[in-house]
Amino acid sequence: MEHRVFMELALAEAKKSLKTADVPIGAVIVEDNKVIAKAHNEVEKRKDATAHAELLAIKKAIRKKASKFLDKCVLYTTIEPCSMCAGAMVLARVRTVVFGARDLKAGAGGSVLNILCNPALNHRIEIIQGILEEECSHLVKEFFKQLRKESGGKGK
Repeated sequence: MEHRVFMELALAEAKKSLKTADVPIGAVIVEDNKVIAKAHNEVEKRKDATAHAELLAIKKAIRKKASKFLDKCVLYTTIEPCSMCAGAMVLARVRTVVFGARDLKAGAGGSVLNILCNPALNHRIEIIQGILEEECSHLVKEFFKQLRKESGGKGK
């Protein structure tokens, strides 16, 4: 299957985050063209700063595979992973990360840092970016626009 199909699944997952006022980010993990895990941000829902879509999906995939390594897997995420998620991807030895939109404030796949391909680390991950970039970016921008509107421009 092509990247676009799996990124559409990640976008659908991201939209689930809106029900709990979480930043709308979704992640899907694929092995041999089959989805083995998917998740969306649940930071607000769980009151847990580590409940990012990518980490939740990695944990699900590891449980499903009964292996700590995801070396044959592709992780799709709507937004470039943060340093925490990128570090977890390296530790889980994800083969490829495909993301939609770059995160110019916290991205660790090349925008601010590049943990995914850092030669000092024991594993480097192939990066494919820009898949459904406009849709992924728009979803997050609209979320924060609405949040600012609701808080009178003060942010959260």
